Amino acid sequence: MTGRKLAPYLFVLPNMVVFGLFTIWPAINGFNVSFYTSHNGRTFRAVGLDNYHQILTSDEFWSVAGHTVLFVLGFVVLSTVLATVLALLLNGQRRGRGALSAAYFLPVVVSPVVVGLIWNAALQRQTGLVNEALSALGLGQPAWLVDGNLALVSVIGVGVWIHLGFYAMILLSGLQSIDGSVHEAATIDGVTGWQRIRLVTLPLLRPTTTVVITLATITGFQAFDFIYTLTGGGPVQATTLIIQYIYQNAFTPPIAYGLASATAVLLFLAVFGLTLVNYLIGRRREAV
Repeated sequence: MTGRKLAPYLFVLPNMVVFGLFTIWPAINGFNVSFYTSHNGRTFRAVGLDNYHQILTSDEFWSVAGHTVLFVLGFVVLSTVLATVLALLLNGQRRGRGALSAAYFLPVVVSPVVVGLIWNAALQRQTGLVNEALSALGLGQPAWLVDGNLALVSVIGVGVWIHLGFYAMILLSGLQSIDGSVHEAATIDGVTGWQRIRLVTLPLLRPTTTVVITLATITGFQAFDFIYTLTGGGPVQATTLIIQYIYQNAFTPPIAYGLASATAVLLFLAVFGLTLVNYLIGRRREAV
């Protein structure tokens, strides 16, 4: 009996060991490093909360934080809305649903670095496919990667394009788990079309939507790879988000591991706080 109780833990033990060594321990060590300064990347000197004070009083940090907030808001709202619409369309599709789902999911499995390079070529002002198509329609040639505001819009759009299929599949699963008798009852009561979606489907889909919003929020704050190859954080740091700010402090001269670690700790607290608030709001709505 004892062996049967221990067997499940033995199966997960290797994974937990790897997770602890390469995730938990680096996170704990990073929190410790945030209280030290290391301008050359080798010698460390304890400075207490100086790194946090330097970050919170830095205009560059608040500029990057502002860009990150704008990116996350745009990414979460567009991803959630478009994924919901796409899931509803796929759920109503009777033929070819599997093929369409696979097509929309394809960008998820492509390397984000490659995605950034592809869209960098597509959004070039003179030679990009996007501007060539717009020019053929008489809509001009916007400076997608040169104008700061358009560059931020571009990275939001590419981010949504990458993850849309994944979130749509989650919402599609939620739609398919709704009892069909509920919709039948609504139809009998005279509720059809958009009213049925608004009054029946979306409220029942709310728990799944909460999951999508939470995942999209975490993903938005972690965005880096495709943005780095798409814009490099430019123009003039217009698309430099918090992860790239951490990367620059940790791996580009002058190396400042303490500042990078302190920024990572603040990012963790922000994401954890937002996730907790989203979870509590979702639980309260479910209770109602």
